[in-house]
Amino acid sequence: MTNTRAEAAYRRSLAAFKNPTLDLLGGRYAPFVVAMLSIVFTADRPAVAVADAHAEIAEAIDQLRAAGYDEDELRLPSGTAREICRYWVKVGWLVPQIEDDIEVYRLSAHAVGALEIAGRTGGGGTRVSRSRVRTLLEAVEELAQTAETDPQARLARLRDEKAALEAEIAQLEAGDPIESLDDEQLLEEAENVVHLARELPADFSRVAESIKAIQRDIVTSLRQDVRPTGEVLREYLERGQHVMQSTPGGRAFAGALRLIGDPEQIDRLATRLHALLSQPFAARMDANQRGELAAIGRRVEQGVDEVLTAQRRASHVITAQVRTHDPIRDRQVDDLLREVMSGLQSWMQVSSPADRVRPLRKFPVADIGHLRQSISDIRPPGAPAPLNAAGDVEFAEADAHSWGGPHYKELEQYVASLSEDFDLATAFEAADTETRRPVDLLGLLEIAHRNGMTESDAVSIVEAHRPDGSTRRFAFGAVTARTANGETDD
Repeated sequence: MTNTRAEAAYRRSLAAFKNPTLDLLGGRYAPFVVAMLSIVFTADRPAVAVADAHAEIAEAIDQLRAAGYDEDELRLPSGTAREICRYWVKVGWLVPQIEDDIEVYRLSAHAVGALEIAGRTGGGGTRVSRSRVRTLLEAVEELAQTAETDPQARLARLRDEKAALEAEIAQLEAGDPIESLDDEQLLEEAENVVHLARELPADFSRVAESIKAIQRDIVTSLRQDVRPTGEVLREYLERGQHVMQSTPGGRAFAGALRLIGDPEQIDRLATRLHALLSQPFAARMDANQRGELAAIGRRVEQGVDEVLTAQRRASHVITAQVRTHDPIRDRQVDDLLREVMSGLQSWMQVSSPADRVRPLRKFPVADIGHLRQSISDIRPPGAPAPLNAAGDVEFAEADAHSWGGPHYKELEQYVASLSEDFDLATAFEAADTETRRPVDLLGLLEIAHRNGMTESDAVSIVEAHRPDGSTRRFAFGAVTARTANGETDD
């Protein structure tokens, strides 16, 4: 039994030390990592642009080396600041993100937890023990009361609380002096509050990272899914909309959000913190403690915003992935990538270091001929094909000119020979057969409109002759035209 318990405890310890938090604190350069992360990332600056972080860490390394902190026992990591930060990203201490089109670094939940442990350990002091024990007892008492299901027990508890409140009210109304704690006890309580607040950023970061992990799992599963799109939509949209409830941390945060999500609650918190900092006992706190106490409200707001942003981003990514989900296309892409990797492996076996591969700078374009460049461009792409022999042309018995547009010259001369005012239908019917084609009727209407014409409600009907001998009847509003200004248009 002893060996089994020892073996189980050792396995748990091995698993714990694989956690990036303990890996950070137990590493060779742990003091340097904690120092750099603590000065670059603060409560007022949870996200730092990548370029700024590299510049600040490079400057800090130069300052430490100039001060002699690069000896054997105080060795600093080698490499540039960019290489150091990339390594921190690889081991899970920094999280790169895109915010407002700028790449930024954020502390991971493991890094936040490590900084909290280092800050609590480095702060020292045991005066918070009484407050922490009291906090523990109160939490246990509240848990027991919340879990109580006996109505009589709850009623007795509420009556006791009511009696205690009424007794305190009576003392205040009677003018009895208020029993206040001395500055030492108040300082102990304030340090306990600071200690509790230090754990909040790590908790918020863990919830946000768990939501991101759910998002990655869903997207990965979706890309590998080959079920019908309708079924995929129903399942994954449901998971995307309720991603906050998909993890224990998310469900716990949702419950806490009901307490701290009210803007009035945040305002009351800020007001009370300001009042505490104006008390005499606050002067005995060091600058770091006062800064952490004043930043509690901002930490809560930033933590809530971080989790809600992660939730919105996860829902957006999952929804967009579902909308563009195409199992056939995804399989084609996967097959293409496998074919490329297979071809690359085969080429590597027969190639030499001096061989070069000509890069494919653009994909080939299919030759689809000429496309019309715009809707309004009616010009043909090239010269028309030559005409066939006259015997193969339709209506070869008539002159090709007779199938063209209106005979304006003949129509102008005909209109000039008419009286000053004439009925257009009568004039058309009296014209020669060669100028009584359908297009000539349009030409005659155009000339009448140019010279001046009057329309009436009566209907005129004319018969037009086509060059092939067929006839067409047309009806239009009666038109009285003038011969004035009847200049010819060649």
